[in-house]
Amino acid sequence: MSNCAIVGINWGDEGKGRMVDLLTSDHDVVVRYQGGGNAGHTVVNDLGKFALHLLPSGIFRQGVVNILGNGVALDCENLWNEMQDVMSQGVPITPENLKISDRASLLLPWHRELDALEEARLADKKYGSTKQGIAPFYSDKYQKKTVLAGELLYPEKLWEHLAGILEWKNLTLERVYGAKPYTMDQLKAWIQDFGGKIRPYVCDTSRYLRQAQAEGKRILFEAQLGSLRDLDYGIYPYTTSSNPIAAYAPVGSGLPTARLDRIVGVVKAYSSCVGEGPFTCEWFGETADKLREAGGEYGAKTGRPRRVGPIDLVATRYGIQCQGATDIALTKLDVLSYLDKIPICAHYELDGEIIDEFPFPSVLPDAKPVLETMDGWQCDISGVRNWEDLPEAARKYVEYVEQAIGCHITYVSVGPERDSIIIR
Repeated sequence: MSNCAIVGINWGDEGKGRMVDLLTSDHDVVVRYQGGGNAGHTVVNDLGKFALHLLPSGIFRQGVVNILGNGVALDCENLWNEMQDVMSQGVPITPENLKISDRASLLLPWHRELDALEEARLADKKYGSTKQGIAPFYSDKYQKKTVLAGELLYPEKLWEHLAGILEWKNLTLERVYGAKPYTMDQLKAWIQDFGGKIRPYVCDTSRYLRQAQAEGKRILFEAQLGSLRDLDYGIYPYTTSSNPIAAYAPVGSGLPTARLDRIVGVVKAYSSCVGEGPFTCEWFGETADKLREAGGEYGAKTGRPRRVGPIDLVATRYGIQCQGATDIALTKLDVLSYLDKIPICAHYELDGEIIDEFPFPSVLPDAKPVLETMDGWQCDISGVRNWEDLPEAARKYVEYVEQAIGCHITYVSVGPERDSIIIR
């Protein structure tokens, strides 16, 4: 048995989806264990190009069972729309290859509304939310004010439970934000429509995972976002509202007894970031525009231009420590091919000192990047499949990064396609 977690090392958007899609060939089960529809995993394979938000990225592999764990923010409406889109492109989705934890909480329409209302209230101090309701959802979950997916199987119990939550939630909507309250009829209609559509997929996934573990099946745990967006270890408060770190995978998946044999951390060959918060290595102007265009750096969920910059070794080392990564997948190396000199954020300067440790969040905005440069290779490497066939400058860049971050770079991605990979 070999259990593996695929996690983001930096701010998210590292290319986890393409790695999950690749590595599912060696696994029987793929589990999303946290987060919701607020970010996207882009997957390119022989079936087409897909931007997944809630569906596990193993959905394209025949014979692989995909699970949405109890730690996921389950938006029935967005999930169903995503399922419809994927199925329309010839990908089968049935209760046999997609299972939803009965202990996953439902993200309701008011969560998205509250997210937008709070961002508007914060104005220039906003967190950069995607307005998908994630922060209000997790707040409610920890206040024990959510509905579990399993309650869809017991409608009378569900309506009774929901009525109590409705009264409480309307107090916030009306008195705090001056917004229009929800009615029970509105919520019933939404749940009967979208909840009814996903109900056939809801089951006791913990029991399924325990059986899979007992049978020695190989389980892959898929994270959303990255270390620096982790609620406890990220650039707080500019984080998500859950824990993308690998240590949470057993809890959020529904298999708390799981042991992780491998943790593959995904790192982009340069840096990108969607949302607000300190981003020490950020580029601006024409330099940023060129990198953004070369890498297609626009949010898979929002379409927002991503903030970009050179690879940040300080942040990457910290992310690896948070994740406990055993292997690194370095993605989008091919994007750097247009540069004659490749900058690297090798250190930070803080209060006049050169530092290599990632700073505490409140002083992080004061940090300045200390850059080094390496020679570029300035040729197309997207067709390369063997390490020895990469230009020497590209190999030196990978080796430099590997030595600096202290973790073996096992995979080097030179394109978005499933086979555009070099295994070292």
